[in-house]
Amino acid sequence: MSRKPKKGYFVRGEFVAEGSELDLELKRELKGTDASKTDLKRESAELQALGVALLELRSGLFDKLPLGDKLRDAIEDARRITNFEGKRRQMQFIGKLMRGLDTEVLDAVRVALEEQNRTPAAETAVLHEAERWRDRLIADDDALGGWIETHPGTDAQQLRALVRQARKDIKAGPPGEAPRQAKAYREVFQIVRAQLAVHGTADHADEAAAQSREEDA
Repeated sequence: MSRKPKKGYFVRGEFVAEGSELDLELKRELKGTDASKTDLKRESAELQALGVALLELRSGLFDKLPLGDKLRDAIEDARRITNFEGKRRQMQFIGKLMRGLDTEVLDAVRVALEEQNRTPAAETAVLHEAERWRDRLIADDDALGGWIETHPGTDAQQLRALVRQARKDIKAGPPGEAPRQAKAYREVFQIVRAQLAVHGTADHADEAAAQSREEDA
């Protein structure tokens, strides 16, 4: 009577019987490999999310991070890209660069993001108000004159020069992209933010409301 053949498989020319010690060991290794792949995917997704968050990190925190020129330039480019597919590809590239960062740098990124999330509501309001005023000043001559009149502490000559330069930078940018955040663009924001931090945003909110009522009338 012939013996019933054992069930199994071959690994590198060696027969491995199902249920044997070698079979169990190989299965444990395979399970560990699958777990490692899962961990790698999870880590990659986390780094991709950190890269996305860096796009919204304010300049005061972003400029202090030791990201390296390649990653820093990639993030600046991503901020300007408005095309959906182009943005997606750029974020994939940023995710790839993020995977090459040291643990210390990644920790610094997380700390900076946590600090931004802890920003008091009043400071956040000032930042948003400064962004709105920056855009208005660059787009509208009347807004520039009104700002200088209501904020006598502003260096009018410096602000006018920066606004002119920011307008030139925007016109020089490639079509289809958001305004370039060049030096003049950022410095207009810094001047406005400094004045708003001193005087607050309440007066400007009342002014905006009054202007809106005039337009509706």
